[in-house]
Amino acid sequence: MSSRRRRCKRQLIKFTQHIARLITGTLNSDNEDEEQESTTVRYHPENLEQLQSQTHFSRQELQLIYRGFKNDCPSGVVNEDTFKNIYALFFPLGDSSKYAQFLFNAFDKDKNGSLSFEVSIFNLIILLRGTTEEKLNWAFNLYDINKDGQITKEEMLDILKAIYDLMGKSIHPRLKEEAVRQHVRMFFQKMDINQDGVVTIDEFIDCCQKVWLVFIFN
Repeated sequence: MSSRRRRCKRQLIKFTQHIARLITGTLNSDNEDEEQESTTVRYHPENLEQLQSQTHFSRQELQLIYRGFKNDCPSGVVNEDTFKNIYALFFPLGDSSKYAQFLFNAFDKDKNGSLSFEVSIFNLIILLRGTTEEKLNWAFNLYDINKDGQITKEEMLDILKAIYDLMGKSIHPRLKEEAVRQHVRMFFQKMDINQDGVVTIDEFIDCCQKVWLVFIFN
């Protein structure tokens, strides 16, 4: 493995640990953490070896990432409100709450209202190292807000509006809703192959693979 690739992997691990600290909102001192250690029920991933084989992270990488979760999030879960708070830190010029809600729902596939270490790792690996089809399936799940297996124009509109709200003052001038609706109509002209008013997973993947709608991943 090249030194450059090793550096990139180290930076990924540091970044993930940093995100874990920010997500949990833990700003306690080391002494406070040590005092709480004896009374806090610690969280442990169910099967580190299985995660290693499924995610292709090395054991060392998983242990380092897990250490960040273990130290800062003993319960091993992150709820939606905390997720929104951390996401807002990265987009101070806009309102990220709606997009963060959609993103959290895409991560939270079992719909229990929280993200565990394992769930976070699996989503991370798809976004960073997944195949094109895996990433497109993940993106479709994000846009399919009610998870009924198809994307409607209103769902696409809600996502795009959330993205523009997220960008906030970085977009000038601000787009009016009719302009956003026009973007939705343009997307559907390309994606809705049979013109039935909804986009299926097959239509979505086929269209994205053909025309590379990079905007989908913004």
